Amino acid sequence: MAADSHNIAWILTFLLVSEAVSPSSAQCVDGTYEHDGKDCCRCAAGQRVVKHCTENLQYGECDLCEPGTYSSNPNNQMQCELCTSCAHPNDNLEEKEPCTPARDTKCQCKKDHFCVSNTGICKLCHPCDKCVENGIKVGCTNISDTVCNDKAEGGVSEGNHGRVIGGIIGGIIGVIVLVVVVFGVFRWRKGNKKRADENQNGTDVEGRLLRDIGPHLSDIADVIGWKPMRDIAMRDKISDATIDSCKLNYPGDSQEQTLQLLKIWVESQGMNAGKNLIQRLETSGKRSKAEEVMHILDCDS
Repeated sequence: MAADSHNIAWILTFLLVSEAVSPSSAQCVDGTYEHDGKDCCRCAAGQRVVKHCTENLQYGECDLCEPGTYSSNPNNQMQCELCTSCAHPNDNLEEKEPCTPARDTKCQCKKDHFCVSNTGICKLCHPCDKCVENGIKVGCTNISDTVCNDKAEGGVSEGNHGRVIGGIIGGIIGVIVLVVVVFGVFRWRKGNKKRADENQNGTDVEGRLLRDIGPHLSDIADVIGWKPMRDIAMRDKISDATIDSCKLNYPGDSQEQTLQLLKIWVESQGMNAGKNLIQRLETSGKRSKAEEVMHILDCDS
């Protein structure tokens, strides 16, 4: 019996030691990233990297995002993203849920304002229609404007006040329309030839951005660099595994890493790749790089 107990204890000890000296990727709950030839564990959402690991498949030093910043996904970034502000002038937004280390601020429209967004994220809200003339049929919500009664349903038809105001407004609109039509005809005649020349000579910038980015990927990759290209790819939901593969497939060659990731990103954007790339660079504060990319594409016109 004593011998059996000894054998069981030895087997358990062997298994524990084997596990301790044989680290595996299972130690890295949120996956790994490459740094100085080592595979380091990613920091969890809500954290950032303070120090990279010194041994394979180990965590370096992670710390919570500072107040005013967040990281919504596991990462290997040394800086967290800035929290969205709901207090921009004239945007008519207010805070719905505060920013946390692992989640960005959630904004919503102020009272009596609405916005329509395909993504569910509102950046600008508009005042709700008050239906002064005909009364409210369906109230305003934060995602839809007020629906007013038809003229026959509204209370204004009960008196002359609404008809007088309507007549005045109709007269003013008629004068404005006449002026706009006359001015528009004049401008159309003056500008028609210029627009035709621009279309013929291919000077429409957006058109160039839509069709000419392909031949210039190498030059554009040189301008952007790895870190801005990686940030753009992460914002547009390119997977971490895809990004890491570009890094690992070309170790030490940041130019080729950037080019391969740019090709993958361009394929995900389709015909809008050029236009979207300019917008991403500008909104991330890389205006000078955006202008360089624009210059590269302009030189082909």
